[in-house]
Amino acid sequence: MSTTVLLDTHAFLWAIRQPQKLSTTVRSLLADRTNDVIVPSLVPWELSIKYRIGKLPEAEPVLVDYSTNLTRLGASSLSISHTHTLHAGLMTWHHRDPFDRLLAAVAIVEGLPLVSKDTIFDEVPELQRMW
Repeated sequence: MSTTVLLDTHAFLWAIRQPQKLSTTVRSLLADRTNDVIVPSLVPWELSIKYRIGKLPEAEPVLVDYSTNLTRLGASSLSISHTHTLHAGLMTWHHRDPFDRLLAAVAIVEGLPLVSKDTIFDEVPELQRMW
């Protein structure tokens, strides 16, 4: 049975550049090409902002060839909609990071588990986190 998952920014970056940082469960999930891996369009936005300000210099090769890296991973992109942004803005979750709020909202609206090492997402009862 195949699984559909949404990747957090660090999970995408590590899958491309440092797969050893991923959990065994996540590496197995990504290796199984029957699974659907979704990368929300906020991921390249977050990566590019953090690269530009010097916080993620290791993101450069991922950004330079983003589409190829997405394809190599066997992932597809998901555009962010007004439904996602409204949900993110209206969530009662007391977390200020706009990228995390939007990731959580996308996962909830789309009904997908979020692949993330970040345990802060466990505070959102409607969200299923995988690691």
